[in-house]
Amino acid sequence: MDKTFNIIIAGVGGQGIITLLQVMDEAAFVEGFDIKSSELHGLSQRGGSVEAHIRFGKKVYSPMVSNGSADLILALEALEGLRESSKAGKQTKILVNEYFLPFLNSPAKEDIIKQLGETKKDFYLVSASKDCKEKLQNEIVCTLYLLGYAVVKKLLPLKKESVLRAIKNVIPEKYLDLNIKAFELGYGN
Repeated sequence: MDKTFNIIIAGVGGQGIITLLQVMDEAAFVEGFDIKSSELHGLSQRGGSVEAHIRFGKKVYSPMVSNGSADLILALEALEGLRESSKAGKQTKILVNEYFLPFLNSPAKEDIIKQLGETKKDFYLVSASKDCKEKLQNEIVCTLYLLGYAVVKKLLPLKKESVLRAIKNVIPEKYLDLNIKAFELGYGN
């Protein structure tokens, strides 16, 4: 890969964004890329917005993804996906988990999804939380589901083997099997 690949991960506190960032960092490292990443916590302990940036390639100088330069926006929550879509460029692919965390005076989920579809970007809406809750009895692992989906759909230039190795290197042993199952579930869609 000759160019730097830019990713913005968005969601709300408690969704596992930092773990996802660590797995992606490790997978890019396994493939020999230079990596820079940054976590912007926000109000993460209160279910507030959380954002993380990761950039990898031959040589990377800054962890921050500038507006319009994201190759992938990966949103774990629908409204956060809509917020981040304003930072998308023509080349940006937007992968959004269908999960929605309502708050006082929030727009309806259907309106958010409609607006996301109108962004004129490559937009992918995936029911990762729902699938993980139904099939694995744990929706927090939807992060690895989305990662599996991004890899199989080639939204992310990382190899399946590298990501699986990264999962094994990052995830604690007692949660390893569940996280691998979530990744494989997303990869199978």
